[in-house]
Amino acid sequence: MRDHWQLLLLVALVFVFWRTPFLLPLRLLIVFFHEAAHAIATVLTGGSVVEFVINANESGHVLSRGGSRFMTLTAGYLGSLLIGALLFLLAVRTRWDRPALGLLGAMIGAVTLFYIRALFPLVFGVAIAAAFVAIAYALRPAYSDFLLRLIGATSMIYVPYDIFSDTIRGAAARSDARMLAEEFGGATVLWGALWLGISLWFITFVLRYALRDPSNIQWRNPQTK
Repeated sequence: MRDHWQLLLLVALVFVFWRTPFLLPLRLLIVFFHEAAHAIATVLTGGSVVEFVINANESGHVLSRGGSRFMTLTAGYLGSLLIGALLFLLAVRTRWDRPALGLLGAMIGAVTLFYIRALFPLVFGVAIAAAFVAIAYALRPAYSDFLLRLIGATSMIYVPYDIFSDTIRGAAARSDARMLAEEFGGATVLWGALWLGISLWFITFVLRYALRDPSNIQWRNPQTK
């Protein structure tokens, strides 16, 4: 507890203030990761992205042409889980905080400018990208470290809740699992339960690896964590 109290406090504060306006950019960023994972899977499996949308009400969608439909539908939750885990591990286990945050900003900016045409997500993506690059360039590594932890941990831990909410508690909703069940067989709840089990196992594995050593940020000394 003593070696990880900052992380525990951070997660607790995110849960407490999750539905407040203060964390709206973070919630939108997680939606961005989810839709970006769909888009990446589409491109990697030979398809193309027709439309990429993030809405102010925290919804979003990707329209694609070609590619592996199975991989594209699966990538939303599990892909955003991988993104969150990678950012979290970079923050906790490496000293690459500034280049990692800067690269994240550059990638968000590239995806935004290449795929997004609607005004709101275009402004959001460019603003977030510019902020991340500026923080990585201008501020001490501890600030980049903190942001990566916040984004990574939240994105990673939110995935099981999102899966449960969309595919098990709300199995009738038009979710990725519902479309997967319609196109490949099985039940929405079955796909949701499978994704939920994978996500919980993966998060446990990542946390056990990441938190073997003390994780608290040493704000007074920019050369150490």
